[in-house]
Amino acid sequence: MTARKLKAACIQLRSTDDVDLNIRQTSSLIRLAHKDGARFIATPENTNLMAPDGGAKLEKSFSEKDDPTLSSLVALAAELEVWLLIGSLAIKVSEGKTANRSYLVAPDGRIETRYDKIHLFDINLPSGETYRESNTVAPGDRAVVASLPWARIGLSVCYDLRFPQLYRSLAKAGAEILTVPSAFTETTGKAHWHVLLRARAIENACFVVAPAQGGEHANGRKTYGHSLIIGPWGDILAEGGVDPGVVAAEIDLDDIAAARGRVPALHHDRPYSPPSD
Repeated sequence: MTARKLKAACIQLRSTDDVDLNIRQTSSLIRLAHKDGARFIATPENTNLMAPDGGAKLEKSFSEKDDPTLSSLVALAAELEVWLLIGSLAIKVSEGKTANRSYLVAPDGRIETRYDKIHLFDINLPSGETYRESNTVAPGDRAVVASLPWARIGLSVCYDLRFPQLYRSLAKAGAEILTVPSAFTETTGKAHWHVLLRARAIENACFVVAPAQGGEHANGRKTYGHSLIIGPWGDILAEGGVDPGVVAAEIDLDDIAAARGRVPALHHDRPYSPPSD
């Protein structure tokens, strides 16, 4: 592995409402990715818990200092000496709310940074599915970029994907890898998952690492899976199916400069006045 190349891996899960089971399954797949040579490993949204409803999620959530998934995975990152993105955990921040919080953990077990999901999934789908994440989740209000040894990384979670201005700000702040841990519904995933992730990669000339939940969960909710690693020209480097597993690819960070040199749109943003009535 040279200074500008690394093997990245997405851990695809089918998290349940059993936190201990989720910890064991996630840890096993992280070990498998490490054995295969990955040095940056990312898990999906809701790594610790896919509960039947918001009330059940609150009941099984912990504060950050007491969360068993966080402590277990931090220790595992230190044991394996890998950079680990814990895609998101439900972290209790009040009696009625959790944060949907992503953690970047360094190889020494230090939490490098945290990111709370900004955009919450409140939506009625044509399929009849209804989601009101804001009922039990406190939104974040800060974009986050952090440094890996190979590149700068911009953090996001799931529904954030539909807000391109967030990713533009991350790229402007130096991000070369964008992470999008997700639990996309089967309905929205089939329609939009690939095209939105490829668009975020292309418009910012960044790598995108998007670990996902896949399959049927505790309340019958179905998530789309198809974890993706995408290059800065929009090419899909690795893709999962629906089942749990490891999706990995060797990425060359020099491809970013090549893509930005071919279409330097990131440097062509101009200020403009909003449209008038």
